[in-house]
Order: sequence, then structure tokens, then C-alpha cells
Amino acid sequence: MQSNMSFQTASKSSAIEINKVLKNTYMLLSMTLAFSAVTAGVSMAMNLPHGAALIMMLVAFGLMFVVNKKADSASGVYWIFAFTGLMGASLGPMLSAYAAMPGGPAMIMQALGGTALIFFALSGYALTSKKDFSFMGGFLMVGLIVVLVAMVANFFFAIPALSLAISAAVIMIMSGLILYDTSRIINGGERNYIRATVSLYLNIYNIFVHLLSLLGVLGGDD
Repeated sequence: MQSNMSFQTASKSSAIEINKVLKNTYMLLSMTLAFSAVTAGVSMAMNLPHGAALIMMLVAFGLMFVVNKKADSASGVYWIFAFTGLMGASLGPMLSAYAAMPGGPAMIMQALGGTALIFFALSGYALTSKKDFSFMGGFLMVGLIVVLVAMVANFFFAIPALSLAISAAVIMIMSGLILYDTSRIINGGERNYIRATVSLYLNIYNIFVHLLSLLGVLGGDD
């Protein structure tokens, strides 16, 4: 009987901790996305060149490792805002280019709406079904490696059809990662809300960028 009660107490404590991680993750995610939107707007207003965007992206990539290292300390929150702020700012030149296209602002809004729909639908499904999507980890990792190789190859060959395929593949893989990452939080695989936020943020960021790229190509064909 005592063993049973101890198990129930431990199980209840674990559920409370998981709910706390979920709450903190979604709160921090919403704040970092809003901050990214602000820095992207500032970047557009300053009319920053694509070279500056590349530098900010490289610095942000370096900061991602700092965020993971500092995730267990109080300073981790400041580092994640530095990381997501630079990621948002690096979008400025690309968003300015799309905004200057015929129907560009509408495309940006469609990409934002589509990204939000994908995230809420998949994350909501993982939360309500409580299914364990950890089995997808290996497949998604292989998919990411294949996409990275294809990106490097397309950098040299610049094949439009391959660009479309890469964007579609990235959207599919990031959608799978939303299920995977949300499932990890629900099932106790990720107990650090800062690391969880980084994972979900990158999924959303990549879906938006590649969805906008697809809309730009398809819209340009009209």
C-alpha cells in the first residue's frame, strides 16, 4: 500500500513538472516569436543588406550553442532572446525583397497564417492525443541530413525544381519535428523549457521561411 502511494505521489509530481515545462515553454515561445517579429521589422526599416543578414545568421548559429550551454542557468533566458532577436533580424532583407514583389505583403501574411495553422494543428494534436512520437527521431534526423546535402548541392547547381523540393521537404520534416518535440515535453523527455523553446522556435522559423519561398515561386508563376 505504501509503495502504491509513493508511486502515485511520484507520478503526480512528474505530471505537475511536465505541465510547468509546457506552460513555460509556450509562454517563452510566444515572447521570443514576438521579439523576432519586432527585430525583423527594425531590420526592414533599416533596409539592411543581405550580407548583414548572413552575418547575423552566423552569429545566431553560434549563440544557439551558448543558449544550450546556459539553458540550466537564469542567464539562459537572456541568451535565448539574443539568439531569437538575431534570427528575426536576419529575416529583414528577405522580407523586404518579398514585400517589394507584386502581392508580396499578401504572400508574407499567407506564410505567417500557414505557419501558425501548421504549428497549432500539430502541437495541439500531440497535446490532446498524448501519443509518443519518439519513434520518428531517427527518420527525421536522416531527412535533415539528406536535405542539408541537397542544399549544399543546389548552392552550386541552382536547380529551381530542386529548390522547390527542398522547401517542401523542410516543411514536412519540421512539421514532424513539432510532433516529436511536443511529444518529448509531454512524455518527460525534455524537462528544460529553454531547450524546448529553441527546438520549437527553429521548427516554426524554418516552416515560415520555406513556406514563403514556396509561395514566392508559385506566385511568381502566375
